[in-house]
Amino acid sequence: MAEQSTMARPYAKAVFEIAQAEGSLDQWATTLDSLAQAMAMPELSAAVGHPSLKRAQQADLLVSIFKGGLSAQEANLVRLLAENGRLSLLPQVAEQYDALKDESERRVEVEITTAVPVEASQQSALTTAIGKRLSRELEVSWATDESLIAGARIRTGDMVIDGSFAGELSRLQSALTG
Repeated sequence: MAEQSTMARPYAKAVFEIAQAEGSLDQWATTLDSLAQAMAMPELSAAVGHPSLKRAQQADLLVSIFKGGLSAQEANLVRLLAENGRLSLLPQVAEQYDALKDESERRVEVEITTAVPVEASQQSALTTAIGKRLSRELEVSWATDESLIAGARIRTGDMVIDGSFAGELSRLQSALTG
């Protein structure tokens, strides 16, 4: 998976730079997500990857599904990926593009898991506090997990803030046995 991510990075970065220069970040995000969803369909993925199809035919097949809904540049991206045998990377390209877009817009996805459901006023206060700490606009998803016992676990990217009782017990156990 890391290899695919590495191969997808230059495509995502190039598309991001084009989209940023043209002011079409949202349009490209939508297109890449649509292309990624299309490639995630087993029937289409099998058809596009069929060995009897030449790479140009693979690109034409994928472009034709969008019935003229792709701009010339978007269709060119599909053709470039096909030419290089990289159509299967579309989901990773879309994912990395979204990360670059979020970073440029100073937005971050945050997952907050609590032991019990949280009232709207508390959600708002916690969201505001986290947003200030990260200096970012947040896209928050809320979940509950009774195994936390009490408190919350906040996850954004690689950063995890575990303020749950279960997390505290685990840290205490590690300190005592470690």
